[in-house]
Amino acid sequence: MPRHIEALVHVSALAHNLQRARAQAPDARVWAVVKANAYGHGIERAYDGLRGADGFALLDLAEAERLRTLGWRGPILLLEGVFEPRDLELCSRLDLWHAVHCDEQIDWLAAHKTHRPHRVFLKLNSGMNRLGFTPAAFRGAWARLGALPQVDEISAITHFSDADGPRGIAHQIAAFETATQDLPGERCLSNSAALLRHGVKNDWVRAGILLYGSAPDFPEHDIAHWDLQPTMTLRSRIIATQTLAAGDTVGYGSSFTAPGPMRVGIVACGYADGYPRLCPTGTPALVDGRRTRTIGRVSMDMLEVDLTELPDAGIGSEVTLWGRGPGGSVLPIDEVARTAGTIGYELMCAVAPRVTMRVAED
Repeated sequence: MPRHIEALVHVSALAHNLQRARAQAPDARVWAVVKANAYGHGIERAYDGLRGADGFALLDLAEAERLRTLGWRGPILLLEGVFEPRDLELCSRLDLWHAVHCDEQIDWLAAHKTHRPHRVFLKLNSGMNRLGFTPAAFRGAWARLGALPQVDEISAITHFSDADGPRGIAHQIAAFETATQDLPGERCLSNSAALLRHGVKNDWVRAGILLYGSAPDFPEHDIAHWDLQPTMTLRSRIIATQTLAAGDTVGYGSSFTAPGPMRVGIVACGYADGYPRLCPTGTPALVDGRRTRTIGRVSMDMLEVDLTELPDAGIGSEVTLWGRGPGGSVLPIDEVARTAGTIGYELMCAVAPRVTMRVAED
């Protein structure tokens, strides 16, 4: 039989979280951001939970094709636009909207032969300093696009760098409003953190990580604060147990030494499955729905959990590495990510291909 480890996708939780995004911006249309294969969940698995969105936003043309194959006929936005001129042919064929963030993309549009004008989102670099036109260059780019017969409607878009932190977004909103003043078209500003923390009102909002049950401003706020539900569960089982005496060590490098008699469980999960090797002793886990901790160093295929206070646990006990456990227990992915010095996004996207992933029977 296969190894016990598996990842479950909770479609009902995706739908719940989408409704939370709508509640935060009831007058806006909602992009469901499904880049990176729906943040590791799988576009095909996540689709039924997110098809109530007004549109899907992503990066990859192949993923856009997959959405069309699933039957989605609404808007699809390429958040980074096209990467070479020939991509515009596929945009025309699949009716894709796309961001424009540099002069080269405008040049490609100008040379593109199409019978269907394109809907574009002109990106302003309002302070993130990744993609987009500077405020000084933005109106010139708008004028160039507006003069092209290949372009139909132009919307304005930007991205916040500090919506989840103390600096906030006021300086970027001011830059955006100055650059777009009196220009026609729809606006798209809010990511998950701006939507939850700041309630920015615009025509389109981009719901990303909030859809997948991770708090964008953890640890200041957790998913319970924002009424979000976990959408991915990574779970395995105990495949062996060991009894330790004081002074015994655990795992590679003997990074954990037992302070007294202990009982540990060996779990079929390791960094080759996508569980972070950097997770130290003390990373939370659930065994049969009860909270405990990892001990020692994470190996390629195994890790260890403390069973000292769980006398009924043993071989075959269910271990929840993150997500939903038995009996209504929950281990938010953000808690696990924090111990590894990262964020829930990375853990979701890093689940390895060898892990069986399926839709949960919620």
